[in-house]
Amino acid sequence: MTEKRVHVHVSGIVQGVSFRYYALQEALRAGVTGWVRNLPDGRVEAVIEGDEAAVDRMLAWCREGPRSARVDQLEILPETPTGEFQGFRIR
Repeated sequence: MTEKRVHVHVSGIVQGVSFRYYALQEALRAGVTGWVRNLPDGRVEAVIEGDEAAVDRMLAWCREGPRSARVDQLEILPETPTGEFQGFRIR
């Protein structure tokens, strides 16, 4: 099992508790760990870590987002997995 960690910035109409809530639900379904938070400029920032296939599923979801959000751009910055997270936190 290959571990993967990415730092993600999602741009578009994604601001708000609803996007973070849906992201948390999807992260739990995908089995990834990390955190997500809203940025003042309207983007959402997250770190996602876990099994490579699970992280890829979460990234695919981020490209679509919940029905209430329109994702314009997904910036993905690969990082070295650290195993520091337990669960998925909303900041």
